[in-house]
Amino acid sequence: MRIRIGTRGSKLALWQAQHVKEMIEERSHHQAELVIIKTKGDKIQDTPLARIGGKGLFVKEIEKALLENRIDMAVHSMKDVPVELPGGLEIGAIPQREEPWDLLVVKEREHLQKLPKGAKVGTSSLRRQAQLLAQRPDLQIRPLRGNLDTRYRKLREGDLDAIVVALAGVKRLGINDLPHRVLSPQECLPAIGQGALAIEVRQGMWRETLQALHHPSTAVCIEAERAFLKCIGGSCQVPVAALGRMKNGILVLEGLIATPDGKMVLRGNLRGDPQVARDIGNRLAQELLAQGGKEVIRDLVG
Repeated sequence: MRIRIGTRGSKLALWQAQHVKEMIEERSHHQAELVIIKTKGDKIQDTPLARIGGKGLFVKEIEKALLENRIDMAVHSMKDVPVELPGGLEIGAIPQREEPWDLLVVKEREHLQKLPKGAKVGTSSLRRQAQLLAQRPDLQIRPLRGNLDTRYRKLREGDLDAIVVALAGVKRLGINDLPHRVLSPQECLPAIGQGALAIEVRQGMWRETLQALHHPSTAVCIEAERAFLKCIGGSCQVPVAALGRMKNGILVLEGLIATPDGKMVLRGNLRGDPQVARDIGNRLAQELLAQGGKEVIRDLVG
């Protein structure tokens, strides 16, 4: 049977879907084909995501095709997938995660370690904005949308001094023609699910096929991160970050809630048995909410 894989049409989305297609064909007797579906997030390129609905902008149309049996499975960037899935759908597999870090890309090599005062930095992520401003309130944050090629072009040709993008996408597409350095989690804690893929299916479908693609350690970390986000009730209007990592069989989860101007940044971490990953995510979220996170969310969301 030929499996129809739904995907967005950007270079990165196609790379990700092709990667899953190749894994399926290598590890099962099935053949697969890609079906490109345009999402609302692809159509609106000139407005920050927080203003147009944020979560779900890059998956809703693909999920609709899945529910209507026009495709058999969907490949998403995990960070784009809302914590609540439509009825009848489930995450069937989470392959091994690519490096989750953010990447600072600069126009001038001499600015790689320290940007000049008042430097213009391009990002439309409130999470990145908050963490950058917490360390450097003098920076000028400029909105930046579009695929990776577009973002690099805007840095080369525009008046930006730097941009911040996900390392995973840069590695997957082999884009490395400008000076760059990886930001540590202390400098910029990643988005929930960053670097991971989600393979979404109709409930109960393709379980045997997808089992060969699933990476349990990645899935445990993602479970904790998404539980953290769900407990917070995070939206694209609130700078939120979390990263789960396995260390010697123990799950370590770091989390963050901040104000967009970076003047308040609440951070914490918890560790424990990976079998209770969801509980770890919930408990860390509750700790940060009690430390002032509730007020931050109330002021931003209302």
